[in-house]
Amino acid sequence: MDLEEATDRVKDKMQFAPHIRARVKFDFGQDGVIFIDTTQDPPEVSHENKDSDVTLSCELDLFERFLTGKRNPNIAFMMGRLHVKGSMPIALKLNSVLEG
Repeated sequence: MDLEEATDRVKDKMQFAPHIRARVKFDFGQDGVIFIDTTQDPPEVSHENKDSDVTLSCELDLFERFLTGKRNPNIAFMMGRLHVKGSMPIALKLNSVLEG
């Protein structure tokens, strides 16, 4: 999965999460970022590295496994493979949305 495919999958999943009103960034290091601002209508989705309420950082291939349900984000976080900066409550809401 490349950054564009991941972006499309995240956009699809975020449609089912109207309760999340935040600026979220997924940081994949050299592979790029996905920025989503759901405080706007329609939500802004870009690959710009903007300020966010919460940033989730991991490898893109690990993120793909979250989206397909092959890996649990909670376990990845506890093992230090997923890093969260910012609002933990928003990160927990995202967890239920992103899991396969």
